[in-house]
Amino acid sequence: MIDKTQTSIDEAIGRITSGSSVAVGGFGRSGVPVGLVDALPESGADDLHVICNNCGLDGWGLGRLLEAGRIAKVTMTYLGENKALARMFLNGDVEIELVPQGTLAEKLRCGGAGIPAFYTRTGAGTLVERGGIPIRHDVHGQVVATQEPKPTAEFDGTTYLLERSIVPDFALVHAAQADRFGNLCFRVTAWNFIPVFATVGVVTLVEADEILESGRLDPDDVHLPGVYVDHILPAVGERPIDEKATVTNPARKGA
Repeated sequence: MIDKTQTSIDEAIGRITSGSSVAVGGFGRSGVPVGLVDALPESGADDLHVICNNCGLDGWGLGRLLEAGRIAKVTMTYLGENKALARMFLNGDVEIELVPQGTLAEKLRCGGAGIPAFYTRTGAGTLVERGGIPIRHDVHGQVVATQEPKPTAEFDGTTYLLERSIVPDFALVHAAQADRFGNLCFRVTAWNFIPVFATVGVVTLVEADEILESGRLDPDDVHLPGVYVDHILPAVGERPIDEKATVTNPARKGA
């Protein structure tokens, strides 16, 4: 068995070079590998293609990497809550490929399973099928590139779209627990997309809140086997607790 633990986050992130494709796990703030992402702007790597659910928030997570000008393209499912991303997209500073959320998850799952493409009904009969969704603007805000039409096939009288799988150069994920061999355990909603992100990277880097010795992680608690993991580091930085704080006004109780 290979001990995959590593202590230097700079050394781990230093493997990512300019022009790399990087899949980053998480949903909203939940399960985002904040320590690994925060180290990326200092690595010197730019012209990155990032695959994610959402590209962080202004000044947080992938938002910092975006604001540092290191991202050239984002493949994602959700564009909201990041004013810098919207501004850079409309100014021609970054290309955005929007993908239906379930389709993105399947692109990653199939990539990790060695399946090059798959058919889905999602998007059939829409601009996802016909093409024309803007993916890049010029400095004047004019659309200069749009999504290409997708190949289709008919099965049992229903039209399906052919979607290509994704296999990025690197995957960055967060785990609640890991053992030294790379077996991972996730915590509640921080589980979200992370297993498919972890399986798909040619090189997968993991930050873990707790790194256990061999035999300390119960086999029933292993959510992802270590065969998919290349390097493990202790998580650094403050973990977000709440996506949005909601407070009930006691004066309105029972009104």
